[in-house]
Amino acid sequence: MTGESYHASGVQLDAMEDLKDRIKAFASMTHGPEVLASGGGFAGLFELSGYRSPVLVASADGVGTKLKIAAQLGHYESIGQDLVTLNVNDILTKGAKPLFFLDYVSFSELDQHRMETLLRGITWGCREAGCALIGGETAQMPGLYSNDDFDLAGFVVGVAEKEGLLDSQAITPGDAVVGIPSSGLHTNGFSLVRRVFDSDSDPSVLYRQFDDLNHRLGEELLTRHRCYFPQLQSAMPYLRGLAHITGGGLPGKVPGILPDNVAAVFRVGSWNVLPIFSVIQREGQISDEEMFRVFNMGLGMVAVCQGDHVGKIREAAPDAVVVGEIVHRTGDQQVILAS
Repeated sequence: MTGESYHASGVQLDAMEDLKDRIKAFASMTHGPEVLASGGGFAGLFELSGYRSPVLVASADGVGTKLKIAAQLGHYESIGQDLVTLNVNDILTKGAKPLFFLDYVSFSELDQHRMETLLRGITWGCREAGCALIGGETAQMPGLYSNDDFDLAGFVVGVAEKEGLLDSQAITPGDAVVGIPSSGLHTNGFSLVRRVFDSDSDPSVLYRQFDDLNHRLGEELLTRHRCYFPQLQSAMPYLRGLAHITGGGLPGKVPGILPDNVAAVFRVGSWNVLPIFSVIQREGQISDEEMFRVFNMGLGMVAVCQGDHVGKIREAAPDAVVVGEIVHRTGDQQVILAS
């Protein structure tokens, strides 16, 4: 008698087991002695040592609809790295060092090449940040996603000494605002980008060469999210605040590190805005206000420090530039974009 089977429902158990073996191989490339043998696949083990008063710092996030661009171009390494990087950057704003990372990938149809290149990118991202890939979840869920769609999320746990946590309440008028350049859009604003270029209806636009750009549009959009941890970790003792500029841009993210009585004045024009932003604004006829509200506009991280500590920031990140200053707050706005 022939009955129903998991395979008939669309789940490839044997292929999924093979994938798990490859995941273990990739993950082992990121392991140090702190990663302990778990004796099974239910959870990862990490031994924490060498801290007097450790505080664990965690973040979870995904790469948003940048996934759609990656799928249309068939390039997945960069978004694998992005997944690690954006989470590591988030915990860096608290002064934390990344310890370990976990990923979640779900899809309807198992694409071995896609999964392998994605995992390769995640592994590279972990190695760059010095954190261990100790587990995660890969789920095949037939019927939930259509065509090549899939979902991707990441989780990072880091650590900081309690006295080493960044305390932005120390920010005072007269402090310098220092910008560390982005490498491009990073992982935010892609829903607007896809609408501007109508890439869902006509993916061929991703291969278009714009005069302002050094690469085709799709390549520019997939430029990987810059990881700031390797550079900025040595500058942590000199920082009073650090903001990762993601969704919401400068007006949305900088207030999160400012005391209520101060505002940050940014001197627009004091930093380089990459051509990709100008192309998007021109093609979509987007206002300056909307561009700054959606995109990082060339600044991936914003640091606040005493004026005499700017040199220390530049030693760690040579491309950092002073882009403004902290002033007394006199109105509702905490971020002022000045010409």
